[in-house]
Amino acid sequence: MKDKPRLGYRYDDLFVGMRFRSPGRTITDADLVGFAGLTGDYSELHTSDVYAQSSQFGRKVAHGMLGLAYAHGLMWARTGELRETAIAFLGIDGWKFLGPIFVGDTIFVDYELAELRDSRSRPTQAIATFEVKVVKQDGAIVQQGRKALLVSKVPLEAVAASTGAAAAAS
Repeated sequence: MKDKPRLGYRYDDLFVGMRFRSPGRTITDADLVGFAGLTGDYSELHTSDVYAQSSQFGRKVAHGMLGLAYAHGLMWARTGELRETAIAFLGIDGWKFLGPIFVGDTIFVDYELAELRDSRSRPTQAIATFEVKVVKQDGAIVQQGRKALLVSKVPLEAVAASTGAAAAAS
């Protein structure tokens, strides 16, 4: 979806309309079991083959929140594209669950920078808002909404520290 993959975009590289596509992640039965254990959501639709086979879906469905959580991890954390600028995840707006994610489905995240504005309270920071779509291998959009991210306009000391650049400079 984007023309040239790159790691570590800085604030000056960002522009409204910039598009990204995450790597894929195939959902496994172990994901459903692990997520159920983590959240306490042992709904039979996610954990019982017998129940799920008799449901309208005909098989187990991944938790909606599992899809959302994996989508978040597939975006900035896994790609590293915003490692140079990302400070904090600020929130989600208008998130919709449009279709099921099944065991064996591979999900991708298509996201586009929809808005980039200066922070009103912090002059060295900005708010980047993304239109986000979680897409299955067949092209079906299964979740979508907007996510906001606090970004830095200046180099992050944490990035320099984690790469050893801060120690090398002293």
